[in-house]
Amino acid sequence: MTFEHETAQEFAEKEEFSDIGKFVAEAIGTFVLVFSAVGTAVFAGAKVGNLGVALAFGLTLLFLVYTIGPISGCHVNPAVTVGQLIVGHITAARAVGYWIAQFVGGLLAGVVIYTIAQSLPAYDRTVDGLGANGWGAHSPSAIKGPLGGVLENGYGLGATILIEVLLTALLVFVVLSATDQVADVLMAGVAIGFTLTVIHLIAIPIDNTSVNPARSLAVAPYQVGALGQLWVFIVFPLVGGALGALVYRLLFGTTRGLRA
Repeated sequence: MTFEHETAQEFAEKEEFSDIGKFVAEAIGTFVLVFSAVGTAVFAGAKVGNLGVALAFGLTLLFLVYTIGPISGCHVNPAVTVGQLIVGHITAARAVGYWIAQFVGGLLAGVVIYTIAQSLPAYDRTVDGLGANGWGAHSPSAIKGPLGGVLENGYGLGATILIEVLLTALLVFVVLSATDQVADVLMAGVAIGFTLTVIHLIAIPIDNTSVNPARSLAVAPYQVGALGQLWVFIVFPLVGGALGALVYRLLFGTTRGLRA
C-alpha cells in the first residue's frame, strides 16, 4: 500500500478565503512571529542565547506555516510577498494589503513587547533596547566599555547589506521552492522554519538578523539609533526577496507554486 502526499497545487485548490480573511491572517501571523521570536530575544535572550533565539524564530514560522498557511500562504514578511508578487503568485493589489497587514501586526507586537519589558524595574530602554537591528556601533558584535560607551564598532554597513540580501534571497527561494507544485507541501513548514533558524544563527552576531522589514520596523522606535538605520533593513531584505524569486524562476522555470 502506498500513500501519496498532496502537492501544493492540490492543497491550494481546496478552499478560497476572502481578501479580508487573508489580511487578518497575515496581521495575526506577523504579530505572533514578532512577539514570540523578538520577545524571546528581549525577555529570555540572556538565558537561551543565540541558538534559543534562532530556534524561536524558526519554530514560530514553522507552526505558522501550518496554521495560517492554508489561508494566506503565511508570508508574514514583506520580502516574501515581494517574491510571491514577482513570480505571479499574488496580485499587486493583494500584495499591498499584505504589506499593510504585516506592518500593522508587527507594530502591534512591538508595542506589546515594550509594554511588558518596561514593567521590569531593571529594564532600561536606552541600554537594553528592544531587539532592534543595527550595524557599526549598533551591531551586536560592537565592543562596549564598562561605562556603556562603544570601544569598537561591530560589523559595518557593507557586511550588513550583503548578509541581508543573501539571506533574504535564501529564505524566499526556500519558501517558493518548498511550496512549488512539484514539492511535498506537507514538509514545507519544516523546510521554511529551519531555514529561518539557520539564517538567524548566521546573522544574529552581525546585525541581529532582519530578513523581514516588518520585524525591523516593529521594534526600531524603542531602541536608540535604530530608526536612523532602519532604511537598510527595509530596502535590502526587499532586494533579497526579489533576488530569491528570480533564482527560483531561473531554476524551476515556471510559476507553479501555492497562490495567495
